[in-house]
Amino acid sequence: MREEIIGDCRLILGDCRDFLPNLLGFGAVVTDPPYGIGEAWGKAKGWQGSCGKGRLWNGDPGWDVAPDADLFRQITQKPAIIWGGNYFPSLPTSKSWLIWDKCADMVQAHAELAWTNCAPSVRIYRKSPLGAFGNGGKNGELKNHPTQKPIGLMEWCLEFVPDKAKIILDPFMGSGTTGVACVNLRKAFIGIESDESYFDIACRRIEKAYEQPRLFAEPVVKAVQESLL
Repeated sequence: MREEIIGDCRLILGDCRDFLPNLLGFGAVVTDPPYGIGEAWGKAKGWQGSCGKGRLWNGDPGWDVAPDADLFRQITQKPAIIWGGNYFPSLPTSKSWLIWDKCADMVQAHAELAWTNCAPSVRIYRKSPLGAFGNGGKNGELKNHPTQKPIGLMEWCLEFVPDKAKIILDPFMGSGTTGVACVNLRKAFIGIESDESYFDIACRRIEKAYEQPRLFAEPVVKAVQESLL
């Protein structure tokens, strides 16, 4: 086991199934687990190309093994947002779904769906991935993982998490986008990732997020009028 503490973020290298039963303190789950569609990923090998400097994805679907029903049972006991929810028949039924409309025809999927139990109904986020990852990262973000989500999308997801959920868990952290979004929104974070190379990328991205100046002021403490008696 390897663990890194960066600011309010606790990052764990390992298999989330080994830690979830005894992991305490988190108030909500926001995650993008493997969808279990390895055959499709293999066919998309040439289309996806490279993902980050020095990390060429070869289309090997070996990492793309979907979580089992027991793991979903554990994480859906809390407020949860689970991308790829339409691929997981073991998830409970829900009237609430989050939709990422990619606003582009030249993408592998025109939209992606997230199962949730903490949104009021169906909600849609509209932005092309090219607006985030285009031009080799020059549009704002470098794509380090083949299924990496834009930071703005994950920040939008966090808006649906109840305020009382002070610590966000991502048991399939990947390259750390949920953690970066938590840093930007001043939320504590626990991330678990089994691939050491992606774990290292997540550590670097979260460290960098803490180095960025905040674009909003410190919260103003409300004045309280004292009693004269």
